[in-house]
Amino acid sequence: MVAGVALVPNWSAGAAVTGDPTVDPATKATFQRLADAVFTDRTQALVDDAKSGKKGGHQQRTSGFSGKVRLSGTQSREESSALNELRGRKSRLAKLGEKYSAASTSVTLDATRVKGRHAKVDVTETTTLTYEKVKGTEPKTTGFQAHHELTFQADRQGNWQLTGIRDTDDGVAVNQVAKPPVAAPDTAADDNPPEATRSATTWPAPAKPKNFSASGYDYQAMAAYAKKYWNNYNPDYPNFNGQGAGGDCTNFVSQSLKAGGWKHVPGYTSDFHKWFGNSEIQSDSFVGVNEFSWFALSSKRVTSLANVYQLDVGDVLQMDFNKDGSKDHTMIVTSRSAQGVPYLTYHSTNTYNRSVASIIASYPNAAYYAYRT
Repeated sequence: MVAGVALVPNWSAGAAVTGDPTVDPATKATFQRLADAVFTDRTQALVDDAKSGKKGGHQQRTSGFSGKVRLSGTQSREESSALNELRGRKSRLAKLGEKYSAASTSVTLDATRVKGRHAKVDVTETTTLTYEKVKGTEPKTTGFQAHHELTFQADRQGNWQLTGIRDTDDGVAVNQVAKPPVAAPDTAADDNPPEATRSATTWPAPAKPKNFSASGYDYQAMAAYAKKYWNNYNPDYPNFNGQGAGGDCTNFVSQSLKAGGWKHVPGYTSDFHKWFGNSEIQSDSFVGVNEFSWFALSSKRVTSLANVYQLDVGDVLQMDFNKDGSKDHTMIVTSRSAQGVPYLTYHSTNTYNRSVASIIASYPNAAYYAYRT
């Protein structure tokens, strides 16, 4: 890395213009290091400054790039805006009783496509955050694996500038600032699908203890499955990540419930009263967010919870990001602290042990639907 900042090209009249630049291994490595710096900065914006060991917080790593590969002026301003938004999220989290004491981010370069003076770079981000022991019984860490496409453009001297970042997963990451995709409202062939009851997000919640033996399901097996396959997809099922709004989230939750004892209800794939899934065929209710809700409620395999903080291991949480009546995301609870905070694991973006508080702090205007399984 070269010290100093040069965010815009310094073009002078009559400066030589290079032909289409090539991307050699050294340049690819710098693409990767810049991507790592961008996402490390975003993650560190969520870490408690008092625990960072640095007066005034964390030094921005992207400020160390200039010359051959750097941020464009526009992207630099967008990153500053993103960091401010994430610091605000950190403040909202602190008010909800959650802090992170440390974090680590690493980025791998998956592919580089070059056409003339434009390059598209695919990267995978792997991030782990350590929970600060505010309440005392938090899980040790939370983390996720996300995929991004970075756009680079070469200036007249052949120097590459990062001009855009696009999240290519369909889900929600802790340090994500872009709005998640939403699904078009679904309608059922049956005119009367059951309506889920919206859940409150206030803390503390009225007590609603879960009877872990009443249903005959193995909730710890559900959690164990989710923890095993949160970023290592089970080859016995298809992977719907990147296949549109919602991605693989409901498919993953259905697999977890099946691992804990939910039985198939065979029939037509489009009939929301049916529920089944394997490597070759899946009912709409096995993979679709809204259809899952319709099946789960109509079959009485779930009941609605009044408050998201009542969720316990093996329970399910869904979100409607824009409150248009169509649910967009499904998650399963894999842990619960002694203080009553549920922690969620999900696909799209692949994430483990993310607290309900973190979800609410990131999406305060969403509608939430909590289900007791």
